[in-house]
Amino acid sequence: MKPASVPIPSPEVTHGHQTLSGYVRARFDDFSRSQKDVAQYIVDHLDEAAFQTAEELARRANTSSSTVVRFSQALGFEGFPELQQAARDEYRRRVGGGTGQGNGIGDPLGSTTPLFSLDHTEFEAALAADHVNVEDTAHKLARSDVESAVDAIVSAERVLIAGTDQMAFFASYLRHLLMLLDLRAEIVASPSQEALGRLSRIDSQTLVVGLSAGRPHPLITRTMKLARHRKAATLAITDATLSEVARLARIRLYYSSNTPAFVRSHTALLSLIQALAYGVYARDAQSYDVRIKAFRLK
Repeated sequence: MKPASVPIPSPEVTHGHQTLSGYVRARFDDFSRSQKDVAQYIVDHLDEAAFQTAEELARRANTSSSTVVRFSQALGFEGFPELQQAARDEYRRRVGGGTGQGNGIGDPLGSTTPLFSLDHTEFEAALAADHVNVEDTAHKLARSDVESAVDAIVSAERVLIAGTDQMAFFASYLRHLLMLLDLRAEIVASPSQEALGRLSRIDSQTLVVGLSAGRPHPLITRTMKLARHRKAATLAITDATLSEVARLARIRLYYSSNTPAFVRSHTALLSLIQALAYGVYARDAQSYDVRIKAFRLK
């Protein structure tokens, strides 16, 4: 069944067909909060939506299977099977047109050679997914966005990195890498009094970096809104292209977090952070070498 006829502003088109992901993007603001979680996941992980059950899709989108069904109906489908068929049709057109990102593991239409045999173990499947995540992230990152991110870090008087829960580790690691280059960097990982004090010092000379996976923590959203209000530069590093954090940021870097495991994969995120720091270092390697040596002697 095709989605109900609704006026759609500039839908994505593939081979003359309106795509499911384009339709979802156009309707995104009409969805409830939980339905937006499903929408984000389908747009960024179309291959998984095409071949997973409603229960599995719900688990990966951090919601319930009933929400997945209601989301399908909100788009005009009778239920999830019809939405899934639309996802499969779009995925097949992508692969047939040479634009697919097949993962070769558990993917009926994988366009790359699998790292392991078809009877791979769960351990091997997770490793293979991480391999694909890094590749997928590299393909999707625009050089102009990366250069803009490096420029923003180099030119900022102060870098404030916001990341809570599992993202707090990556915020801390990015801060560590920047401090090795003797750059002023701070983190906000919780709504503590000290962290709120750091937020109060955001100004136009600050670069605010927001890290998120899936639905962003309210603290990260508030931080990005405050940064925009105070004319600060903003950079979002997220695994959801429709994330509110990404929509609030001037510069956006997307990473892939697909995995067969019970938690999101952060392998590509770690690679992205390290590559970003190396990009900063490469701007003036000789000068930064002196700073690194001095930092280690402190």
